Amino acid sequence: MKNIPTIKVGIVAVSRDCFPESLSVNRRAALVAAYRAKYDAADIYECPVCIVESEVQMMQALDDVKRAGCNALCVYLGNFGPEISETMLAQKWAGETGCPVMFCAAAEENIAVLSSDRGDAYCGMLNASYNLKLRGVKAYIPAYPVGDSEYCAELIHGFLPVARALVGIKNLKIFSFGPRPQNFFACNAPIQQLYNMGVEIEENSELDLFEAYNRHAGDARIPEVVADMERELGAGNKKPEILAKLAQYELTLLDWIESHKGCKQYAAVAGKCWPAFQTQFGFVPCYVNSRLTGRGIPVSCEVDIYGALSEYIGTCVSGDAVTLLDINNTVPAELYRSDIAGKFDYKLTDTFMGFHCGNTCAGKLCQPEMRNQKIMARSLPEEVTNGTLEGDIVPGKITFYRLQSTADNHLYAYAAEGEVLPVQTHSFGSIGVFAIREMDRFYRHVLLEDGFPHHGAVAFGHFGKEIFEVFRCLGAEKIGYNRPASLPYPTENPFGM
Repeated sequence: MKNIPTIKVGIVAVSRDCFPESLSVNRRAALVAAYRAKYDAADIYECPVCIVESEVQMMQALDDVKRAGCNALCVYLGNFGPEISETMLAQKWAGETGCPVMFCAAAEENIAVLSSDRGDAYCGMLNASYNLKLRGVKAYIPAYPVGDSEYCAELIHGFLPVARALVGIKNLKIFSFGPRPQNFFACNAPIQQLYNMGVEIEENSELDLFEAYNRHAGDARIPEVVADMERELGAGNKKPEILAKLAQYELTLLDWIESHKGCKQYAAVAGKCWPAFQTQFGFVPCYVNSRLTGRGIPVSCEVDIYGALSEYIGTCVSGDAVTLLDINNTVPAELYRSDIAGKFDYKLTDTFMGFHCGNTCAGKLCQPEMRNQKIMARSLPEEVTNGTLEGDIVPGKITFYRLQSTADNHLYAYAAEGEVLPVQTHSFGSIGVFAIREMDRFYRHVLLEDGFPHHGAVAFGHFGKEIFEVFRCLGAEKIGYNRPASLPYPTENPFGM
Protein backbone atom coordinates (compact mmCIF):
# COMPACT_ATOMS: atom_id res chain seq x y z
CA MET A 1 0.00 0.00 0.00
CA LYS A 2 1.89 3.07 -1.24
CA ASN A 3 -1.09 5.38 -0.90
CA ILE A 4 -1.28 5.44 2.91
CA PRO A 5 1.10 6.93 5.49
CA THR A 6 3.54 5.09 7.70
CA ILE A 7 3.09 6.16 11.30
CA LYS A 8 5.86 6.91 13.76
CA VAL A 9 4.62 7.76 17.25
CA GLY A 10 6.73 10.02 19.45
CA ILE A 11 6.35 9.04 23.12
CA VAL A 12 6.78 11.97 25.50
CA ALA A 13 6.68 11.37 29.25
CA VAL A 14 5.49 14.11 31.61
CA SER A 15 5.90 14.65 35.36
CA ARG A 16 4.43 16.90 38.06
CA ASP A 17 7.18 18.74 39.93
CA CYS A 18 6.04 17.41 43.31
CA PHE A 19 6.58 13.83 42.07
CA PRO A 20 9.97 12.21 41.33
CA GLU A 21 10.84 12.74 37.66
CA SER A 22 12.45 9.30 37.70
CA LEU A 23 9.02 7.77 38.19
CA SER A 24 7.90 8.97 34.75
CA VAL A 25 11.27 8.34 33.09
CA ASN A 26 11.46 4.74 34.33
CA ARG A 27 7.87 4.04 33.43
CA ARG A 28 8.46 5.49 29.95
CA ALA A 29 11.44 3.17 29.51
CA ALA A 30 9.34 0.19 30.60
CA LEU A 31 6.58 1.19 28.14
CA VAL A 32 9.02 1.48 25.26
CA ALA A 33 10.62 -1.88 26.13
CA ALA A 34 7.20 -3.53 26.28
CA TYR A 35 6.27 -2.12 22.88
CA ARG A 36 9.50 -3.21 21.23
CA ALA A 37 9.16 -6.69 22.69
CA LYS A 38 5.78 -7.23 21.03
CA TYR A 39 5.60 -4.90 18.02
CA ASP A 40 7.77 -3.23 15.39
CA ALA A 41 10.29 -0.92 17.05
CA ALA A 42 10.11 1.40 14.02
CA ASP A 43 6.55 2.37 15.05
CA ILE A 44 7.72 4.46 17.99
CA TYR A 45 10.31 6.99 19.07
CA GLU A 46 11.26 7.56 22.72
CA CYS A 47 11.71 11.26 23.35
CA PRO A 48 14.51 11.78 25.90
CA VAL A 49 12.92 14.97 27.26
CA CYS A 50 10.62 14.47 30.23
CA ILE A 51 8.42 17.53 30.68
CA VAL A 52 8.35 18.65 34.33
CA GLU A 53 6.06 21.67 34.79
CA SER A 54 8.03 23.54 32.13
CA GLU A 55 6.98 25.28 28.95
CA VAL A 56 10.66 25.39 27.96
CA GLN A 57 10.90 21.61 28.24
CA MET A 58 7.62 21.36 26.35
CA MET A 59 9.19 23.20 23.42
CA GLN A 60 12.31 21.03 23.64
CA ALA A 61 10.19 17.89 23.49
CA LEU A 62 8.12 19.28 20.60
CA ASP A 63 11.23 20.11 18.58
CA ASP A 64 12.76 16.71 19.37
CA VAL A 65 9.83 14.59 18.14
CA LYS A 66 9.51 16.75 15.02
CA ARG A 67 13.22 16.29 14.24
CA ALA A 68 12.78 12.54 14.73
CA GLY A 69 10.24 12.49 11.89
CA CYS A 70 7.25 11.58 14.04
CA ASN A 71 3.79 12.11 12.59
CA ALA A 72 1.83 11.09 15.68
CA LEU A 73 2.31 11.85 19.36
CA CYS A 74 1.65 9.98 22.60
CA VAL A 75 1.66 12.03 25.79
CA TYR A 76 2.37 9.54 28.57
CA LEU A 77 1.53 10.42 32.15
CA GLY A 78 4.07 8.49 34.19
CA ASN A 79 2.67 10.26 37.23
CA PHE A 80 0.02 12.95 37.85
CA GLY A 81 1.58 15.11 35.15
CA PRO A 82 1.67 18.88 34.52
CA GLU A 83 -1.73 19.69 33.04
CA ILE A 84 -0.59 23.03 31.58
CA SER A 85 2.59 22.09 29.74
CA GLU A 86 1.38 18.61 28.69
CA THR A 87 -1.78 19.93 27.06
CA MET A 88 0.10 22.90 25.63
CA LEU A 89 2.33 20.32 23.94
CA ALA A 90 -0.73 18.66 22.42
CA GLN A 91 -2.08 22.05 21.30
CA LYS A 92 1.15 23.12 19.63
CA TRP A 93 1.67 19.68 18.08
CA ALA A 94 -1.80 19.70 16.54
CA GLY A 95 -1.49 23.30 15.44
CA GLU A 96 2.00 23.08 13.92
CA THR A 97 1.87 19.59 12.37
CA GLY A 98 -1.85 18.83 11.97
CA CYS A 99 -1.00 15.34 13.20
CA PRO A 100 -2.90 13.32 15.82
CA VAL A 101 -2.09 13.05 19.51
CA MET A 102 -3.13 10.49 22.11
CA PHE A 103 -2.97 10.45 25.90
CA CYS A 104 -2.47 7.46 28.18
CA ALA A 105 -1.27 7.00 31.75
CA ALA A 106 0.61 4.62 34.01
CA ALA A 107 -1.08 2.37 36.55
CA GLU A 108 0.55 1.64 39.92
CA GLU A 109 2.78 -1.44 39.57
CA ASN A 110 2.34 -3.15 42.95
CA ILE A 111 1.61 -2.75 46.66
CA ALA A 112 5.10 -1.53 47.48
CA VAL A 113 4.77 1.69 45.42
CA LEU A 114 1.75 2.80 47.41
CA SER A 115 3.78 3.81 50.47
CA SER A 116 5.85 6.56 48.81
CA ASP A 117 6.24 6.07 45.02
CA ARG A 118 2.61 6.32 44.01
CA GLY A 119 2.16 8.11 40.66
CA ASP A 120 -1.52 9.15 40.75
CA ALA A 121 -1.70 9.27 36.93
CA TYR A 122 -5.27 7.96 37.23
CA CYS A 123 -6.08 11.32 38.80
CA GLY A 124 -3.87 13.29 36.43
CA MET A 125 -5.77 12.06 33.36
CA LEU A 126 -8.87 13.86 34.63
CA ASN A 127 -7.14 17.22 34.73
CA ALA A 128 -5.44 16.55 31.39
CA SER A 129 -8.75 15.81 29.66
CA TYR A 130 -10.36 18.90 31.19
CA ASN A 131 -7.49 21.12 30.07
CA LEU A 132 -7.59 19.64 26.56
CA LYS A 133 -11.22 20.73 26.32
CA LEU A 134 -10.32 24.21 27.54
CA ARG A 135 -7.74 24.45 24.77
CA GLY A 136 -10.07 23.01 22.13
CA VAL A 137 -7.70 20.13 21.38
CA LYS A 138 -9.17 16.92 19.97
CA ALA A 139 -6.94 14.22 21.41
CA TYR A 140 -7.43 10.49 21.07
CA ILE A 141 -8.06 9.03 24.52
CA PRO A 142 -8.57 5.23 24.48
CA ALA A 143 -11.65 3.63 26.00
CA TYR A 144 -9.70 3.02 29.22
CA PRO A 145 -6.42 4.95 29.07
CA VAL A 146 -4.66 3.79 32.26
CA GLY A 147 -2.61 0.60 32.62
CA ASP A 148 0.75 -1.08 33.05
CA SER A 149 3.51 -0.89 30.46
CA GLU A 150 2.26 -3.88 28.43
CA TYR A 151 -1.29 -2.54 28.40
CA CYS A 152 -0.22 0.97 27.36
CA ALA A 153 1.94 -0.57 24.63
CA GLU A 154 -1.23 -2.21 23.29
CA LEU A 155 -3.02 1.15 23.44
CA ILE A 156 -0.29 2.80 21.36
CA HIS A 157 -0.39 -0.04 18.84
CA GLY A 158 -4.17 0.35 18.64
CA PHE A 159 -3.65 4.05 17.95
CA LEU A 160 -1.67 3.31 14.76
CA PRO A 161 -4.61 2.57 12.41
CA VAL A 162 -6.53 5.57 13.74
CA ALA A 163 -3.47 7.78 13.27
CA ARG A 164 -2.91 6.40 9.75
CA ALA A 165 -6.40 7.46 8.75
CA LEU A 166 -6.14 10.90 10.36
CA VAL A 167 -2.71 11.64 8.85
CA GLY A 168 -3.83 10.26 5.50
CA ILE A 169 -6.96 12.41 5.41
CA LYS A 170 -4.95 15.56 6.12
CA ASN A 171 -2.79 14.73 3.11
CA LEU A 172 -5.52 13.46 0.77
CA LYS A 173 -6.75 14.86 -2.52
CA ILE A 174 -9.92 13.45 -4.06
CA PHE A 175 -10.27 13.70 -7.84
CA SER A 176 -13.83 13.70 -9.10
CA PHE A 177 -14.95 13.41 -12.71
CA GLY A 178 -18.54 14.47 -13.10
CA PRO A 179 -21.15 15.70 -13.09
CA ARG A 180 -23.04 13.05 -11.18
CA PRO A 181 -25.61 10.97 -13.08
CA GLN A 182 -29.04 12.59 -12.95
CA ASN A 183 -30.69 9.95 -10.77
CA PHE A 184 -27.84 9.66 -8.28
CA PHE A 185 -28.10 12.98 -6.49
CA ALA A 186 -27.99 10.86 -3.32
CA CYS A 187 -24.24 10.73 -3.87
CA ASN A 188 -24.09 14.53 -3.89
CA ALA A 189 -23.10 16.37 -0.71
CA PRO A 190 -21.56 19.71 0.27
CA ILE A 191 -17.77 19.77 0.10
CA GLN A 192 -17.35 22.16 3.04
CA GLN A 193 -16.82 19.23 5.43
CA LEU A 194 -13.97 17.97 3.23
CA TYR A 195 -12.15 21.25 3.74
CA ASN A 196 -12.93 21.13 7.47
CA MET A 197 -11.10 17.80 7.63
CA GLY A 198 -8.16 19.01 5.56
CA VAL A 199 -9.10 17.04 2.43
CA GLU A 200 -8.52 18.73 -0.92
CA ILE A 201 -11.04 18.16 -3.71
CA GLU A 202 -10.38 18.65 -7.43
CA GLU A 203 -13.63 18.50 -9.37
CA ASN A 204 -13.20 17.84 -13.07
CA SER A 205 -15.42 17.34 -16.08
CA GLU A 206 -15.88 13.95 -17.67
CA LEU A 207 -14.82 15.73 -20.86
CA ASP A 208 -11.46 16.58 -19.29
CA LEU A 209 -10.98 12.89 -18.56
CA PHE A 210 -11.99 11.89 -22.09
CA GLU A 211 -9.48 14.32 -23.56
CA ALA A 212 -6.72 12.90 -21.32
CA TYR A 213 -7.72 9.37 -22.29
CA ASN A 214 -7.46 10.16 -25.99
CA ARG A 215 -3.99 11.61 -25.47
CA HIS A 216 -2.91 8.21 -24.10
CA ALA A 217 -3.77 6.41 -27.34
CA GLY A 218 -0.79 4.32 -28.42
CA ASP A 219 0.97 4.77 -25.05
CA ALA A 220 4.03 2.53 -25.05
CA ARG A 221 3.13 1.21 -21.58
CA ILE A 222 -0.21 -0.28 -22.67
CA PRO A 223 1.13 -3.77 -23.58
CA GLU A 224 2.77 -4.11 -20.16
CA VAL A 225 -0.47 -3.20 -18.37
CA VAL A 226 -2.44 -5.60 -20.59
CA ALA A 227 -0.03 -8.39 -19.68
CA ASP A 228 -0.52 -7.63 -15.99
CA MET A 229 -4.31 -7.72 -16.45
CA GLU A 230 -4.02 -11.08 -18.20
CA ARG A 231 -1.98 -12.47 -15.32
CA GLU A 232 -4.48 -11.21 -12.78
CA LEU A 233 -7.56 -12.47 -14.63
CA GLY A 234 -6.19 -15.85 -15.66
CA ALA A 235 -9.05 -18.10 -16.71
CA GLY A 236 -11.48 -15.28 -15.89
CA ASN A 237 -10.32 -13.25 -18.89
CA LYS A 238 -13.61 -13.50 -20.78
CA LYS A 239 -13.30 -10.18 -22.65
CA PRO A 240 -9.68 -10.05 -23.94
CA GLU A 241 -10.64 -7.68 -26.74
CA ILE A 242 -11.27 -4.85 -24.27
CA LEU A 243 -8.05 -5.02 -22.25
CA ALA A 244 -6.04 -2.54 -24.33
CA LYS A 245 -8.71 0.15 -23.86
CA LEU A 246 -8.89 -0.58 -20.14
CA ALA A 247 -5.10 -0.38 -19.87
CA GLN A 248 -5.16 2.98 -21.65
CA TYR A 249 -7.77 4.19 -19.16
CA GLU A 250 -5.78 2.92 -16.16
CA LEU A 251 -2.70 4.80 -17.32
CA THR A 252 -4.82 7.90 -17.83
CA LEU A 253 -6.03 7.86 -14.23
CA LEU A 254 -2.60 7.12 -12.75
CA ASP A 255 -0.94 9.85 -14.76
CA TRP A 256 -3.69 12.30 -13.83
CA ILE A 257 -3.17 11.55 -10.14
CA GLU A 258 0.60 12.01 -10.34
CA SER A 259 0.43 15.26 -12.27
CA HIS A 260 -2.39 16.77 -10.18
CA LYS A 261 -1.61 15.75 -6.58
CA GLY A 262 0.08 19.06 -5.96
CA CYS A 263 0.94 19.52 -2.29
CA LYS A 264 -0.96 16.39 -1.21
CA GLN A 265 0.65 12.96 -0.85
CA TYR A 266 -2.32 10.60 -1.22
CA ALA A 267 -5.19 10.23 -3.66
CA ALA A 268 -8.67 8.83 -4.14
CA VAL A 269 -10.97 9.08 -7.15
CA ALA A 270 -14.72 9.58 -7.51
CA GLY A 271 -15.43 8.45 -11.05
CA LYS A 272 -18.33 8.16 -13.44
CA CYS A 273 -19.41 5.34 -15.70
CA TRP A 274 -22.75 6.36 -17.23
CA PRO A 275 -24.82 7.45 -19.08
CA ALA A 276 -22.39 8.77 -21.73
CA PHE A 277 -19.21 7.04 -20.56
CA GLN A 278 -19.90 3.74 -22.30
CA THR A 279 -20.82 5.19 -25.67
CA GLN A 280 -17.85 7.59 -25.78
CA PHE A 281 -15.09 5.56 -24.16
CA GLY A 282 -16.43 2.27 -25.50
CA PHE A 283 -16.32 0.32 -22.23
CA VAL A 284 -17.18 0.56 -18.53
CA PRO A 285 -14.39 1.38 -16.05
CA CYS A 286 -15.30 -1.07 -13.27
CA TYR A 287 -12.30 -3.38 -13.68
CA VAL A 288 -9.83 -0.49 -13.70
CA ASN A 289 -11.54 0.91 -10.61
CA SER A 290 -11.09 -2.46 -8.93
CA ARG A 291 -7.40 -2.64 -9.80
CA LEU A 292 -6.61 0.80 -8.42
CA THR A 293 -8.63 0.16 -5.27
CA GLY A 294 -6.75 -3.10 -4.83
CA ARG A 295 -3.51 -1.09 -4.81
CA GLY A 296 -4.75 1.27 -2.13
CA ILE A 297 -6.10 4.04 -4.42
CA PRO A 298 -9.86 3.90 -3.82
CA VAL A 299 -12.09 4.67 -6.81
CA SER A 300 -15.78 5.16 -6.08
CA CYS A 301 -18.61 4.91 -8.58
CA GLU A 302 -21.21 7.48 -9.62
CA VAL A 303 -19.00 10.41 -8.54
CA ASP A 304 -19.52 9.49 -4.89
CA ILE A 305 -17.00 11.81 -3.23
CA TYR A 306 -17.80 10.85 0.36
CA GLY A 307 -17.83 7.23 -0.74
CA ALA A 308 -14.25 7.62 -1.97
CA LEU A 309 -13.30 9.30 1.32
CA SER A 310 -14.94 6.49 3.28
CA GLU A 311 -13.06 3.90 1.26
CA TYR A 312 -9.80 5.71 1.92
CA ILE A 313 -10.44 5.68 5.67
CA GLY A 314 -10.95 1.92 5.54
CA THR A 315 -7.81 1.46 3.46
CA CYS A 316 -5.76 3.35 6.06
CA VAL A 317 -7.32 1.53 9.00
CA SER A 318 -7.12 -1.99 7.57
CA GLY A 319 -3.99 -1.63 5.46
CA ASP A 320 -5.89 -3.67 2.88
CA ALA A 321 -8.12 -3.27 -0.14
CA VAL A 322 -11.70 -2.15 0.45
CA THR A 323 -14.74 -1.87 -1.77
CA LEU A 324 -17.85 0.28 -2.22
CA LEU A 325 -21.17 -1.48 -2.60
CA ASP A 326 -24.85 -0.73 -2.89
CA ILE A 327 -26.85 -1.86 0.12
CA ASN A 328 -28.71 -3.51 -2.63
CA ASN A 329 -31.37 -6.16 -2.31
CA THR A 330 -33.01 -8.56 0.09
CA VAL A 331 -32.09 -12.22 0.27
CA PRO A 332 -35.02 -14.27 -1.08
CA ALA A 333 -36.73 -16.33 1.62
CA GLU A 334 -36.15 -19.39 -0.57
CA LEU A 335 -32.37 -18.81 -0.51
CA TYR A 336 -32.45 -18.10 3.22
CA ARG A 337 -34.30 -21.36 3.94
CA SER A 338 -32.05 -23.48 1.74
CA ASP A 339 -28.59 -22.06 2.53
CA ILE A 340 -28.69 -19.96 5.73
CA ALA A 341 -31.42 -21.08 8.17
CA GLY A 342 -30.10 -23.68 10.59
CA LYS A 343 -26.54 -23.21 9.34
CA PHE A 344 -25.87 -19.66 10.50
CA ASP A 345 -27.31 -17.83 13.50
CA TYR A 346 -29.03 -15.04 11.59
CA LYS A 347 -32.63 -14.04 10.96
CA LEU A 348 -33.74 -13.42 7.39
CA THR A 349 -33.91 -9.69 8.16
CA ASP A 350 -30.27 -9.75 9.35
CA THR A 351 -29.23 -10.55 5.78
CA PHE A 352 -29.02 -8.57 2.56
CA MET A 353 -26.98 -8.51 -0.62
CA GLY A 354 -24.22 -5.98 -1.16
CA PHE A 355 -23.61 -5.37 -4.86
CA HIS A 356 -21.90 -3.21 -7.40
CA CYS A 357 -21.38 -3.66 -11.10
CA GLY A 358 -17.79 -4.92 -10.92
CA ASN A 359 -15.57 -2.63 -8.86
CA THR A 360 -14.33 -5.08 -6.20
CA CYS A 361 -10.71 -6.12 -6.67
CA ALA A 362 -9.89 -9.62 -7.88
CA GLY A 363 -8.32 -10.61 -4.57
CA LYS A 364 -11.66 -10.17 -2.79
CA LEU A 365 -13.75 -12.20 -5.24
CA CYS A 366 -14.26 -15.94 -5.66
CA GLN A 367 -13.29 -16.96 -9.21
CA PRO A 368 -13.46 -13.43 -10.70
CA GLU A 369 -14.36 -13.11 -14.35
CA MET A 370 -14.30 -10.19 -16.78
CA ARG A 371 -17.84 -9.68 -18.07
CA ASN A 372 -20.14 -7.00 -19.44
CA GLN A 373 -22.45 -4.81 -17.38
CA LYS A 374 -25.83 -6.52 -17.69
CA ILE A 375 -27.92 -3.60 -16.47
CA MET A 376 -26.41 -1.18 -18.98
CA ALA A 377 -26.65 -3.76 -21.76
CA ARG A 378 -30.44 -3.62 -21.45
CA SER A 379 -30.43 -0.27 -23.25
CA LEU A 380 -27.02 -0.18 -24.99
CA PRO A 381 -25.05 -2.40 -27.38
CA GLU A 382 -23.31 -5.09 -25.35
CA GLU A 383 -19.89 -4.29 -26.86
CA VAL A 384 -19.74 -0.90 -25.10
CA THR A 385 -20.69 -2.38 -21.69
CA ASN A 386 -17.65 -4.65 -21.29
CA GLY A 387 -15.29 -4.07 -18.39
CA THR A 388 -16.88 -5.34 -15.17
CA LEU A 389 -15.23 -7.82 -12.80
CA GLU A 390 -17.84 -10.29 -11.62
CA GLY A 391 -17.81 -12.83 -8.83
CA ASP A 392 -19.15 -13.62 -5.39
CA ILE A 393 -17.32 -11.71 -2.67
CA VAL A 394 -15.03 -13.85 -0.52
CA PRO A 395 -16.64 -15.02 2.74
CA GLY A 396 -15.38 -13.64 6.02
CA LYS A 397 -15.62 -10.80 8.51
CA ILE A 398 -16.47 -7.32 7.23
CA THR A 399 -17.18 -3.81 8.47
CA PHE A 400 -19.84 -1.83 6.61
CA TYR A 401 -19.40 1.91 7.18
CA ARG A 402 -19.68 5.42 5.74
CA LEU A 403 -18.83 9.04 6.52
CA GLN A 404 -21.22 11.56 4.96
CA SER A 405 -22.00 15.26 4.95
CA THR A 406 -25.70 15.96 5.12
CA ALA A 407 -27.37 18.40 2.77
CA ASP A 408 -27.26 21.06 5.52
CA ASN A 409 -23.54 20.44 6.14
CA HIS A 410 -23.55 18.22 9.21
CA LEU A 411 -21.15 15.30 9.45
CA TYR A 412 -22.78 11.91 10.08
CA ALA A 413 -21.33 8.41 10.01
CA TYR A 414 -22.13 4.78 10.69
CA ALA A 415 -20.27 1.53 11.21
CA ALA A 416 -21.55 -2.02 11.59
CA GLU A 417 -19.58 -5.25 11.85
CA GLY A 418 -20.80 -8.44 10.24
CA GLU A 419 -19.74 -11.03 7.70
CA VAL A 420 -20.06 -12.19 4.13
CA LEU A 421 -21.60 -15.64 4.28
CA PRO A 422 -20.22 -18.57 2.26
CA VAL A 423 -23.46 -18.68 0.31
CA GLN A 424 -23.73 -18.64 -3.47
CA THR A 425 -25.50 -15.48 -4.65
CA HIS A 426 -26.84 -16.84 -7.96
CA SER A 427 -26.50 -13.29 -9.28
CA PHE A 428 -24.20 -11.00 -11.27
CA GLY A 429 -21.69 -8.23 -10.59
CA SER A 430 -19.43 -7.99 -7.54
CA ILE A 431 -21.88 -9.30 -4.97
CA GLY A 432 -22.13 -11.11 -1.68
CA VAL A 433 -24.65 -12.30 0.90
CA PHE A 434 -24.03 -10.08 3.93
CA ALA A 435 -25.17 -10.67 7.49
CA ILE A 436 -25.27 -7.93 10.14
CA ARG A 437 -27.12 -8.56 13.37
CA GLU A 438 -30.32 -6.50 13.74
CA MET A 439 -29.84 -5.21 10.19
CA ASP A 440 -33.55 -4.47 9.80
CA ARG A 441 -33.53 -2.01 12.71
CA PHE A 442 -30.17 -0.54 11.68
CA TYR A 443 -31.52 -0.07 8.14
CA ARG A 444 -34.61 1.78 9.41
CA HIS A 445 -33.26 3.83 12.32
CA VAL A 446 -29.78 4.73 11.03
CA LEU A 447 -29.58 4.39 7.25
CA LEU A 448 -33.08 5.67 6.48
CA GLU A 449 -33.58 7.93 9.49
CA ASP A 450 -30.32 9.84 9.02
CA GLY A 451 -30.55 10.07 5.23
CA PHE A 452 -27.56 7.99 4.13
CA PRO A 453 -27.24 7.17 0.41
CA HIS A 454 -27.26 3.66 -0.98
CA HIS A 455 -23.46 3.29 -1.16
CA GLY A 456 -21.56 1.83 1.78
CA ALA A 457 -17.85 1.17 2.11
CA VAL A 458 -16.70 -2.32 3.06
CA ALA A 459 -13.50 -3.16 4.92
CA PHE A 460 -12.54 -6.83 4.97
CA GLY A 461 -12.29 -7.58 8.68
CA HIS A 462 -13.74 -6.29 11.93
CA PHE A 463 -12.50 -2.70 12.23
CA GLY A 464 -15.53 -1.08 13.84
CA LYS A 465 -13.56 0.02 16.92
CA GLU A 466 -10.89 1.82 14.90
CA ILE A 467 -13.27 3.31 12.33
CA PHE A 468 -15.56 4.57 15.10
CA GLU A 469 -12.60 6.33 16.73
CA VAL A 470 -11.61 7.92 13.41
CA PHE A 471 -15.14 9.25 13.00
CA ARG A 472 -15.07 10.66 16.53
CA CYS A 473 -11.71 12.33 15.96
CA LEU A 474 -13.03 13.86 12.73
CA GLY A 475 -15.92 15.41 14.63
CA ALA A 476 -18.86 13.34 13.35
CA GLU A 477 -21.97 14.58 15.14
CA LYS A 478 -23.77 11.24 14.84
CA ILE A 479 -22.19 7.79 14.58
CA GLY A 480 -24.78 5.10 14.03
CA TYR A 481 -24.23 1.41 14.65
CA ASN A 482 -26.32 -1.74 14.71
CA ARG A 483 -27.74 -1.72 18.23
CA PRO A 484 -28.57 -5.01 19.94
CA ALA A 485 -32.24 -5.87 20.38
CA SER A 486 -32.06 -4.82 24.04
CA LEU A 487 -31.06 -1.23 23.16
CA PRO A 488 -33.73 0.81 21.32
CA TYR A 489 -32.88 3.60 18.89
CA PRO A 490 -34.16 7.09 19.80
CA THR A 491 -36.64 6.92 16.92
CA GLU A 492 -37.76 3.35 17.61
CA ASN A 493 -41.35 2.80 18.68
CA PRO A 494 -41.16 1.28 22.20
CA PHE A 495 -44.44 -0.55 21.63
CA GLY A 496 -43.11 -2.48 18.63
CA MET A 497 -44.44 -2.74 15.13
